[in-house]
Amino acid sequence: MTPSRSPFAYAVLRVVPDIEREEFLNAGLVLFCRSLRYLAARTSLDAERLAALQPDADIGALRDQLVLVERIAAGEIASGPLASMSQSERYHWLTTPRSTAVQPGPTHGGMTDDPAATFEHLYTTLVDGPDSREES
Repeated sequence: MTPSRSPFAYAVLRVVPDIEREEFLNAGLVLFCRSLRYLAARTSLDAERLAALQPDADIGALRDQLVLVERIAAGEIASGPLASMSQSERYHWLTTPRSTAVQPGPTHGGMTDDPAATFEHLYTTLVDGPDSREES
């Protein structure tokens, strides 16, 4: 018997160091699959690529914002009231467009029977990319 497939939605998180220049780096992924009760976020900031776009960017503050996204997605209550919302509410809050230095890209969707594997594939493809480097 073939496993049933479930709909999911995801958005790539972008770091936009200078909104007026409209340049960005893919720095994370948020994926939600309601029927399988799956919500995950992972982030990574390539400091070298960021410095090429904006040498004086506050890397520490940007990393803090990205880590907060991960904690809210995970429902870590210590992260504040947003983390106590339902998975659906957290996903929609995390993927709502905003004009800050960390922004969600457009929301996309698909079908999956394994949201964790789909997350890994999308993260590797869209965030890590073929030229990803290990952080030291």
